[in-house]
Amino acid sequence: MSSVLPIGIFDSGIGGLTVAAAINNILPNEQLIYFGDTAHLPYGDKSPEAIREYSIKIARFLLSQNCKMIVIACNTASSHAFQLLQDKIGNQVPIINVIDPVVHALTKTKTHHKIGVIGTRSTIQSNLYARQLAIREPSIKVVSLATPLLAPMIEEGFIDNKISRTIIDSYLSSPELKNIDSLVLACTHYPLIKTEISDYFDGKVEIINTAEIVADHVKEELSAMNLLNPTKTQDHRFYVSDFTETFEESTRYFFGKEIHLTQQDV
Repeated sequence: MSSVLPIGIFDSGIGGLTVAAAINNILPNEQLIYFGDTAHLPYGDKSPEAIREYSIKIARFLLSQNCKMIVIACNTASSHAFQLLQDKIGNQVPIINVIDPVVHALTKTKTHHKIGVIGTRSTIQSNLYARQLAIREPSIKVVSLATPLLAPMIEEGFIDNKISRTIIDSYLSSPELKNIDSLVLACTHYPLIKTEISDYFDGKVEIINTAEIVADHVKEELSAMNLLNPTKTQDHRFYVSDFTETFEESTRYFFGKEIHLTQQDV
């Protein structure tokens, strides 16, 4: 496999752009091919079967674009579709999910005692973070809370205003999150409201930046396989299953320039 081939990334919408931007920052020579499944967002209220169906179709599209790695930049898809992608195409291309690197990072530091996890209803119901953390570090107490309105709120552009603060405060005041020392944003949309979340806790709770953790892991994996691109060769490409102005605006925000979106059925 050639090191100049692109990295494929997918999510249900704009949330995965937080991961794509983090990868772009740490690996500026890499070409990214991003697929936002905007026709089916949010994934959080879809059945596991539907999520697996969407994910395998998108992954096969990214394979057709000769990607050297596929990053599932979505916690819900990572929870329900990672093993399927591993089984179906893992022998052709490495598959990275956004949960395992975060779990590893949380247990490596030995500084966390009570971790809160917020995410879509489907991610929280999978209980994957709690189960994986219990295996790696049983002394860590994990409390989880479904926050299903946050992803669609962000997709609609409600960030840093009265509406977003009201919804965020309503969720974070839940008794489940009392006395946590850190909070995992278990949805790739949530880093977009990280400041508001941190403000709610007056900076006393560590907000885990999952996008940066995943980007570091991608770099480590590509380096181990000698697949880091030595020079920038191609521009990023962005695909969506349904065009939205919000997505176009978000790509410009993250990548600082005019972005051309291509609508692509899978």
